[in-house]
Amino acid sequence: MTSGSKRKEEVHLANGAIKQSTWSKVFNSNAVWEEKDEFLDVIYWFRQIIAVVLGVIWGIAPLKGFLGIAIFCIINAGLLYVYFSSFQQVDEEEYGGTWELTKEGFMTSFALFLVPLVSIQ
Repeated sequence: MTSGSKRKEEVHLANGAIKQSTWSKVFNSNAVWEEKDEFLDVIYWFRQIIAVVLGVIWGIAPLKGFLGIAIFCIINAGLLYVYFSSFQQVDEEEYGGTWELTKEGFMTSFALFLVPLVSIQ
């Protein structure tokens, strides 16, 4: 396998340090996020994955009405809060506060949650 066809997980920086790929940072506790947008993208896509999974579960279960939506909101916001505050332990103020991180991509995930929910039922 040539070096051009290998997937690079780490990039060597000019000062000899190694920059980790985004995927390796996602699953490492206390990872260092050089760019704010990189971490916000991780939060956004993690939320979308949660929305699809919960939408399918709610469609099969079937959870309906206000109770189903409220439980989705609590689980979605709660999982993300635990991820960025306990697992990654980022400084929330660097990203505009806890509320900004908690609501990052929330409306898109809510719409994505409704698609499998409505399709299955």
